[in-house]
Amino acid sequence: MDYFNYKNGKLFAENVDVERIVAEVGTPAYIYSKATFKDHLQKIQEAYSELDTTICYSVKACGNINILQILAQAGSGFDIVSGGELYRVLQAKANPSKVVYAGVGKTDTEIIEALNAGIGYFNVESEAELKNLIRLTKENIDSKNTQPKVALRVNPDVDPKTHAYTTTGKKETKFGVCLERAQKVFADYGRGEVLKLCAIHTHLGSIGLSVDPYVEAIEKILALIEQLRADGFTIEALNIGGGYGADYITAASPTAADYAAAIVPLLKGKGLKLILEPGATIAANAAVLATKVLYLKTSGRKKFVIVDAGMNDLIRPPLYDAFHFIWPVKADKKFVPPRRDKDLQLDGTVVVDVVGPVCESADFFAMDRALPPVKRGDLLSIFTAGAYGFSMSSNYNSRGRAAEVLVDDDKFKVIRKRETYGDLIALEK
Repeated sequence: MDYFNYKNGKLFAENVDVERIVAEVGTPAYIYSKATFKDHLQKIQEAYSELDTTICYSVKACGNINILQILAQAGSGFDIVSGGELYRVLQAKANPSKVVYAGVGKTDTEIIEALNAGIGYFNVESEAELKNLIRLTKENIDSKNTQPKVALRVNPDVDPKTHAYTTTGKKETKFGVCLERAQKVFADYGRGEVLKLCAIHTHLGSIGLSVDPYVEAIEKILALIEQLRADGFTIEALNIGGGYGADYITAASPTAADYAAAIVPLLKGKGLKLILEPGATIAANAAVLATKVLYLKTSGRKKFVIVDAGMNDLIRPPLYDAFHFIWPVKADKKFVPPRRDKDLQLDGTVVVDVVGPVCESADFFAMDRALPPVKRGDLLSIFTAGAYGFSMSSNYNSRGRAAEVLVDDDKFKVIRKRETYGDLIALEK
């Protein structure tokens, strides 16, 4: 699952005591495990090794360039959705030919930057975007990518049964085109000489906890590919996106091997390169958010634990009603958690709401959660915080963003400094 474990009642990130890290860098702090990132990537690489597979880590999940460098060195490509993410990937010295670029609203500037970088595939989401890419390619004949490869994003109309805000593969979403329209797009643009429309992209959303929706989607897409090939079009690659489950709860999601066991047999012998865009499945378990207890409060029947991290640091609980396991960094022997579960209630725990200091009622991390008794100054760990944690953080309430720390075995280093008051207004002067 990850390399965060309790030893003698203390939480360790790999072989470093989390209390030791906090003593040096303060709270709130995102603490990343290098070993977890590498282990999760390797498991996906091994699971799909029977196919010609390119793994493109989703930068939006967690985009610190130090982490991108680690993944690039371990053989990963990258899934990007903006010019800023392209810039991050290039700064991490990644191979541009292993970059795929999604997103429904790419600007002209962003497209030109990607053409000049020589990326692997544009994941095109509409006919209007395709027309614009053709125009910009003609106008930038000196770019590194004079005949860019394009994957048409197709919605297979499959519901992964996740949160409404993270479902992207239904027929009527802002992403991609429906199956019926895909054939017309190829008929209109699939034989042009300016670009190579030669791949299909699909993405069901996040976070899937079942393999079945992926199997259903791939079967529908393979039928489309068979028809397109019969019509004379070359389809060299299938990008099945990301959204694979991560273990926010111990052993709650399928493993990389579980997904591959169902997906690989569908694609063997089909003459297709496979592209994957995992984000949370690599990054989620690779970090905890360490936060300090500021105050305890009782109001009516409610007991509150008020911490120094807020929804500006980790917005997933109020935005997606997402579960994150929370536990003290230091725990008596009887309180060392055997699993990370929603309903973990050990003898002596107290039901509380864990909330932050931001001036919003939605500023919470857990509601009616059983925790061991804590006091002012104690440290809590919010687990599985590596995906869409820091990357979605903000300066709301003029709060500086948290420090980011990378642990490598028995060493750690700050890979992003905590923001200061000066940082908050630096661009306003």
